[in-house]
Amino acid sequence: MPTKRLFDLTNKVALVTGGSTGIGYEIADGLCSMGARVVIVARKEERLQRAVKELSSKGYDVEAIRADVSQTEEIAPLVDALIEKHGTLDVLVNNAGTNWIAPAQDYPDAGWTKVMSVCIDGPFRLTREIGKRIMIPGRKGRIINIGSTAGLGGNGTGQTGGGHFIGYHAAKGALHSFTRGLAVEWGPLNIAVNTLCPGFIETKAAAAFQTSVRESAIGQIPLGRFGSGEDIKGVAAFLASDAACYITGQTIVVDGGISAN
Repeated sequence: MPTKRLFDLTNKVALVTGGSTGIGYEIADGLCSMGARVVIVARKEERLQRAVKELSSKGYDVEAIRADVSQTEEIAPLVDALIEKHGTLDVLVNNAGTNWIAPAQDYPDAGWTKVMSVCIDGPFRLTREIGKRIMIPGRKGRIINIGSTAGLGGNGTGQTGGGHFIGYHAAKGALHSFTRGLAVEWGPLNIAVNTLCPGFIETKAAAAFQTSVRESAIGQIPLGRFGSGEDIKGVAAFLASDAACYITGQTIVVDGGISAN
């Protein structure tokens, strides 16, 4: 097969959670641009429709399904709607995430539950449902879990970008381990599972925090800048494509080299 065709996603169906804004939107854009039919999922209808309008204006094949993947009862209807519309799914991107900031000794149960329900429980339940009903019967699929460098180690308040993020650290670390375990279990079924692990990526949602740490953070990033959507979308498209068909169980870190510094 010509190398160029390895990256072609024409007629592939992809679902991106948290796809209406931020990193999820950029990934949806990247998959669309390579020819995929993309379904974006998020909680807020207004943001979904705005994202669909923007992506459709580029000539992309994109649609939206409103769902909150942290709510167990919304998982099956989401998959029902996907199957009714497309009959299959080739690529699942578990991107939806959230955070709660509090010192570990004062971290509330409500904050812990919220972070876990969005960042690890939701991906587990959605992946389980899609695996059972689509990917395992079809014996094919690509799953891309969006992790974080916060899941690779601790980051105290005295460090750049440090904060009281114990729930986020734990949830993303669990997601990275979930990736490795599932990759081993579902590998024989021709289902590849990988983690795309961003560092400082500029998004509107994180703008205030990133502004507060920009100067000190950039001083520690070997490439000397924060990342952008352009830095994420290509890696996601690669992991979704046939070019990555022999890669599974891996954590691909996209952080400008800060984790190596």
